[in-house]
Amino acid sequence: MDWQSYKAEDAVGLASLVKKKVVSPKELVDTAFNRLEEVNPVLNAVVRSRQEKVYQELELLHIDDQPFAGVPILLKDISQAIEGEPLSSGSKLFMDYYAKRDSNFVARLRKAGFLFIGHTNTPEFGLKNITEPEIHGPTRNPWNTDFSPGGSSGGAAASVSAGIVPLAGASDGGGSIRIPASFTGLFGLKPTRGRTPVGPGVGRQWQGASIDFVLSRSVRDSAALLDILQTLQPEAAFQTPLFQGSYFEELKKKTSKKFRIAFTVESPVGTPVSEEAKHAVFKTVQWLEEQGHEVEEKNNEVDGLRLMENYYIMNNGEMAGMVDSMERSLGREITARDMEIVAWVLTVAGKSVTAAEFTQSIAEWDVAAAQMADFHRTYDLYLTPTTAFAAPKVGELTHREKEIAELLKISELSKIDQQKLVYDMFEPSLTYTPYTQLANLTGQPAISIPVHITNTGLPIGVQFMATKGKEDWLLKLASLIEQSDLWVGMKGNPMFM
Repeated sequence: MDWQSYKAEDAVGLASLVKKKVVSPKELVDTAFNRLEEVNPVLNAVVRSRQEKVYQELELLHIDDQPFAGVPILLKDISQAIEGEPLSSGSKLFMDYYAKRDSNFVARLRKAGFLFIGHTNTPEFGLKNITEPEIHGPTRNPWNTDFSPGGSSGGAAASVSAGIVPLAGASDGGGSIRIPASFTGLFGLKPTRGRTPVGPGVGRQWQGASIDFVLSRSVRDSAALLDILQTLQPEAAFQTPLFQGSYFEELKKKTSKKFRIAFTVESPVGTPVSEEAKHAVFKTVQWLEEQGHEVEEKNNEVDGLRLMENYYIMNNGEMAGMVDSMERSLGREITARDMEIVAWVLTVAGKSVTAAEFTQSIAEWDVAAAQMADFHRTYDLYLTPTTAFAAPKVGELTHREKEIAELLKISELSKIDQQKLVYDMFEPSLTYTPYTQLANLTGQPAISIPVHITNTGLPIGVQFMATKGKEDWLLKLASLIEQSDLWVGMKGNPMFM
């Protein structure tokens, strides 16, 4: 199968061709690896290939029983573990870590017949909205390689946007699916908290802020994957009632439902918003009104600044807890030389956060969730830019030596000043992406839809949020937009031509 034919199909389309015996799984894998070898030296999207093992696994497929038998997919090099294989989490601390078993997320994909051709690049511990880990180097955006594809699922986004695979495993703890989707012209869904598998051995990820799913080029691929992945997992901390029916089949049904939609272009943390991001929202509003939806400019009541402060307290606590566990495992103290500056600053700040402060911070997530639940009693959906700007340049948001030297002084500061330093450290990157964290902390589903190409030739998306459990609303609306002229997708992506 040649790449032009391969890239014309999404995962659903490729699976159908396999079942009809128009192409073989081996042909799909051959094409995927050929494309990877062609573009990865430029993009640095994939950090680990499984070429030899995949060809062995071809023999284990059951084409008649597995809905995606033979379809190539990439996994993210954090949380999406394959038994007996490396999983570095973008950190030199984990360079020698080998997974003891498949993650529950990966096991579910394997059961569906997907073939894992490798792992994609991610920033250290998934802590950034760019993908430039020291151990693997920066990933570049297929639309323009001077720019970043975002993060933390940047390697996944670049791989899909460049046509290596039709979709890729991703995760989202503060926008890490939606941000790279916006920056690379993809469709990105963050499902409701508790919707998809976690673990093993983990009942929650980032206190429920983070969830594993995929990045895709088509809405129907994400819908089909949600059918496969939605779960009631007994050991998980959070449970969401299963959707009764099929997300994929719902897309085929005609609907006359008209949504009541609130929108804003204001940054929730008071940072600037580009005219391009505003334009993406305004032209989406115009399209919605033309379709008969009721749209009103209205902001939510959540204190965005306080929300981010609480988000960073969680990051602090999670990093301090992880480092403490690793020190006991390694039998030695972990120092600043063992990790990048962002992880180190969070670790030090986390050691000053008391259990009471951590608990109170998480409780404020629930306050925000209640506020958004009330908001959605009036408005079905909430529309914002996905990102306040198109993609930053590679290296733009990576700390320089002088900045690192100042950040390393964090242990000399008071607790209050440490938290301020954390906020200041993230502010340049937060300025690009202030909209996505809300859905992570409230647990709501949210999507990024590619609707605009900027004057510089880069894509930018809009975000819709819904109340918990209403992924079907988001997917249905996204599918209608996908069929309209509003949808950008890969139009203008030179590496996808």
